[in-house]
Amino acid sequence: MIPVLDLRAGRAVLARRGPRETYVAVRSRLVPDGAQGDPLALARAYRDVLDCDEWYVADLDALAGGAVQRALLEGLAGLRGRLLVDAAVTTPERARELVAAGAARVVVGLETLQSFDALTAVVRAIGPSGVAFSLDLRDGAPLAEALLSGAPLELAHAAVTAGAEAIIVLDLARVGSRRGVDPVLVAALRRAHPDVELLAGGGIATAHELERLADAGLDGALVATALHDGTITRHDVAATRRADHPSDSR
Repeated sequence: MIPVLDLRAGRAVLARRGPRETYVAVRSRLVPDGAQGDPLALARAYRDVLDCDEWYVADLDALAGGAVQRALLEGLAGLRGRLLVDAAVTTPERARELVAAGAARVVVGLETLQSFDALTAVVRAIGPSGVAFSLDLRDGAPLAEALLSGAPLELAHAAVTAGAEAIIVLDLARVGSRRGVDPVLVAALRRAHPDVELLAGGGIATAHELERLADAGLDGALVATALHDGTITRHDVAATRRADHPSDSR
C-alpha cells in the first residue's frame, strides 16, 4: 500500500472527484488537530503509524501549470520516505528537477503528456527504474491529448513500448468516491504486461478490496481517504504485506 499526499499551496488536501481547486485541507485521524493539512506531519504518520515508507505525492500546483513545490518535496524526502512524485513531468529537465528535490521515482501522467516520444526521453534521462507512467482516466475514458487517443490498453502498450516499467491506473472520477478501482482493467493490464509493475488508485475503501486487487495482479495500491478516516489501519497494512510475502509471518 502506498499512501497519497496531494499538495496545493504548501498544504495537504483531500482529493475528491470534483475539480482540484475545490479540494480542502485533509482532516485525518492520523495526526492531531493542530497538524491537520500539514504534509510533513502526515508523512511522518504514514511512516511511523502505518509503517509505510513509500508515498505518492501529487503536486497540484505543478499539475495546474505552476512551479514545482520544491522546498516541500525536499522536506518530505528528508523524512526518509521514498517519494513517487507526479508534478506534470513532460520533459527530461522537469524529471531531473524532481530527482534533485528527492524523488525516488517520477510520474509521467497521460493527462499532461504531449507524446510518447517525450516519455521515452524522460526514461532515457533518468533511467526506466525512476519512471512510472500514469494511465489517467475519468470514468474509464483516457485523459489524453488528441494525438494520444486510444483505448486504455492501447495507451498502456504504447507507454511500455516507450520504456515505462511501471504503470499506475488512476481514475480521477473514482478518487475519494469509495467506488474502488476497476478490477477488470487491472486484470487485463496484468495479462497484457505480466512483467510491468502495476499500481492503481482511486476510491479504494476497504482492506478487502486491497486483497481483491492483489489477487487480480496489482503490485501496489494508492490510498488516501480510507487511511484518514481509519477504515484501513496499520493492522490492515501489515496483513496485506504478510499476504504478499507469506514468509514474513514465520
